[in-house]
Amino acid sequence: MNPDEQIYASYRLPVPQEFEAVFSHFYFAENNSADPLTKTLLPSFQTIMVFNFGAKAMMVSKQKTEIEVDKCIVLGPIKAAFEYILSPGAQILVANFKDDAFYRFFGKPFLSDHLPMNPDEAMADNCFTYLWHQLNKTTIVTDKVNCILDFCRPYLKLQNNTVALLANFKADVLNPIKSVADTTGQSERNIQLMHKKYFGYSAKEVNRYQRFIKAVGLVQQALLSQHAIDWFEIIDECGYYDQSQLIHDFKHFINLTPKSFVKFQQDICQASAE
Repeated sequence: MNPDEQIYASYRLPVPQEFEAVFSHFYFAENNSADPLTKTLLPSFQTIMVFNFGAKAMMVSKQKTEIEVDKCIVLGPIKAAFEYILSPGAQILVANFKDDAFYRFFGKPFLSDHLPMNPDEAMADNCFTYLWHQLNKTTIVTDKVNCILDFCRPYLKLQNNTVALLANFKADVLNPIKSVADTTGQSERNIQLMHKKYFGYSAKEVNRYQRFIKAVGLVQQALLSQHAIDWFEIIDECGYYDQSQLIHDFKHFINLTPKSFVKFQQDICQASAE
């Protein structure tokens, strides 16, 4: 076993079909070493709920603002990379919301402008503190996930029909805002506002992110196959105008140049399951 795997364990857990439109996946990480470990989380444009069951865990923004995770905290939508620090003995379980799922639970779109936050503040009672205590009774991660899923059922609201069209839009060559507006007989402005309200970001923002994350995937494929990275091929395949635009996107989302990203691959984690 690799020494790093002995001191830092992390893995993803899939969700059952019933919840595939709600969560992309769950993520578990723990620090079994004697020293704090720092990792970088790539942007995912997802809202995440982080449960902490062990020693102190910290989130550090690009502006170096430190946020301690006590029992449970909500972050997102994650539009830029940030670091997280796990103290020795720390354990975190992360629920990754898909599309408008956060809105469907809380029904308060303004929350995306005030994250991070304690999710109990979004509810009438301290139900998430109660959930944390239930989760803390077991050390089996899959049992924790099943407990979260059972807890979620009564709170989840039906998805808006127009939002469902936006969430399931797959035609890369078409403008999702215009297409959904035409399909529903609404104005493009109204669809833009709905996209921002329910997802927490604009269609333009997520299109830029998808282009960037495609570039990241191509870089990772090259590294796994031990091939030299052809940056000009990546620029062409992802639709960048030139090398400077590619560099600008990497700095925007993860505050690294593409070449620096390659050097720090071992310390970077990606929340999205896509």
